[in-house]
Amino acid sequence: MKKNRTPETLTGLPSEGGVIDDVLKAGGKSKDEIEKTGELDRSDEIAEQNYDPKFRIENSPVHLAVWSGATPVDRFRNIAPASSSAAYLKQMDAAVAIVAAHREAGTLMGPDNKVSLTVIDDLKSTGYWGALVGTEYGGWGAKLIDAMPLITRMAASGDATVAGMLSIHGCIGAVDPIMHFGSDSLKKKYLPKLASGEILSGFALTEPNAGSDMTALRTTAVRDGDSFVVNGHKTFISNSYYGRTIGLVCMVKGKDLPTAEALRKKAKDKPELAERVARELERARPMVIVCDLPANDTDSFKLIKYGIHAVKHIFNHGLKFTNFRIPAENLLVPDHGDGLTIAYHGLNRGRIALGANAAGTMRLLLKSMLPWAQYRETYGQQIGQRQLVLDRIGELAGFIVGGDAITNWTSSLLDEGYRGELECIIAKIYGARMLLEATTHHAFKTHGGRSFLAGHLIGDNIHDFMAPSIYEGQDDMLDMAFLKGLIKGHGNKYMAPLAKIKGFKPYNPVHLWKGKWSLLGISFFTLWAENKRFADVDRVAGVNPDLQRHVIFAKKTLRKQMLKIHYAMLKHQIKLGDYQPRMIELSKDVRKAVEMLVTCLHASEAGKDEVTVLAADVLCRRLTNEITGKRRSDDDIKANVKLGKLVTAGKFTQIDATYDSAILKPYK
Repeated sequence: MKKNRTPETLTGLPSEGGVIDDVLKAGGKSKDEIEKTGELDRSDEIAEQNYDPKFRIENSPVHLAVWSGATPVDRFRNIAPASSSAAYLKQMDAAVAIVAAHREAGTLMGPDNKVSLTVIDDLKSTGYWGALVGTEYGGWGAKLIDAMPLITRMAASGDATVAGMLSIHGCIGAVDPIMHFGSDSLKKKYLPKLASGEILSGFALTEPNAGSDMTALRTTAVRDGDSFVVNGHKTFISNSYYGRTIGLVCMVKGKDLPTAEALRKKAKDKPELAERVARELERARPMVIVCDLPANDTDSFKLIKYGIHAVKHIFNHGLKFTNFRIPAENLLVPDHGDGLTIAYHGLNRGRIALGANAAGTMRLLLKSMLPWAQYRETYGQQIGQRQLVLDRIGELAGFIVGGDAITNWTSSLLDEGYRGELECIIAKIYGARMLLEATTHHAFKTHGGRSFLAGHLIGDNIHDFMAPSIYEGQDDMLDMAFLKGLIKGHGNKYMAPLAKIKGFKPYNPVHLWKGKWSLLGISFFTLWAENKRFADVDRVAGVNPDLQRHVIFAKKTLRKQMLKIHYAMLKHQIKLGDYQPRMIELSKDVRKAVEMLVTCLHASEAGKDEVTVLAADVLCRRLTNEITGKRRSDDDIKANVKLGKLVTAGKFTQIDATYDSAILKPYK
């Protein structure tokens, strides 16, 4: 990320309209949808300018794997290995030990059933809250490849809620926006307090009318002297409470931004720009302002309380602002773009953290199944000796290895400097999807009716285990966003000429003829890809022999997906965006192939034992069947059962440090 503070795109005049506007207009969309979708698209393009070209989406591993004609295998390895020092590991150990001790003593939660203030205070001594804050401001200065294993460990051996609090505070809370987009004065003012845990933080984006549709934001901030006056309502804001600090997303007009005077000067020097400058000064865009919440309700601020099933052990509130004043110096201005640039930056990190937390929570679920499987008997035999349960145990171990692999890989990409938009979506969806299935299928069905008892791991936390499928972006919406990001460059090249035909209709022969070069471009590219798709399927050096076939299958799948996407573009043309279920299906197969490739490379690293390799094999067998639509073979089931027996025998070391949950109401 560049460090200068020259907001070039705010001093200039952003383009009005673009390819996406033309496509939507030709597709018969309403004026409102064209304006809002086009605005998001242009914001995304501007956000890309914050990154070196080699780290942008079109040069990301996933994009290259689909479109380049050759899979860049090395980019799916951990390219920035962990560099954890002995001191850092000691701090990690201390933080997990503190939470584990409170859990064992029954003091983890306070009288309000939230993580107690005592726990929060005790963690301050380890520097836990400053894991992602630079050392110059009193933090650990951990890279993501070092911090994400801490979240996994905390979820498995300490407490998943405490792990989640760190990811909110450090990734999507105020820490990341200030670290990467704050002025020097804001960093000096806030980061030491955020690092020490003196203040915890959150990020206030969601509103009653704005979730995934960020163009629907209604909270406004109007400049008045040295302050911004905020009016609006935020909801579902985790880690929000009296006295805490949040990154607040508000709509701010151009005339209230620090670059307004530069825009006026442009109009003065070039009268022909006066009308456009006037529009730009009146146009409201999302911006982020660092906001200190008052110690109690006031005439200008109210904390809105409500009951909520998920994330019930941390504070989650609505925030209502009425003429609430925030110092103007607290406005964050990125080098390029607006508040969405800042929001997406933190959300990408939050999505990896969600995957890391899921990997830890799945360890907890797997560990809870083992003593119950050995205790519970049916018809004179332990259920842990039956194939049905061993099959579940083995498959869940595969989920965990995949979760570790994807978390480590995406962390290393962001540490290297990649934007990682596509890759972080994969991390989020994988973690959420596997955690949901691990909960509702593997653990829930194994524990049976005891899952409904108060005090049971599943019964008490099932909403928390389900929440990741919704939070940080609902999975299907993210799948569509994934495909849009993946095809955007090629859409601009091949769909744009069609969209510029006046009154274009997708099946009008005259219009299709006028756009023949675009259509022929897609057709010839598709034919070329057909000849290339099996050219990149050689064995990969360094991959375990038992996993080579999965790597080859993943590479073939990515080649085939290039063809499928091209055919979809050719068939649906500018209407592709209306076929949402088809977009999701195209996205899923790309994701799953990437999950296979990353997991195989992870399990083939030096030092990985045969059980980890088998777990990777089990996961890849499942993903292969999902991609091909085939039923499991007998060999697939045998592999799962074999792994289940090894896990039951204590050979799956990934769960060694995971804490045990109690068997409730034993009947023996």
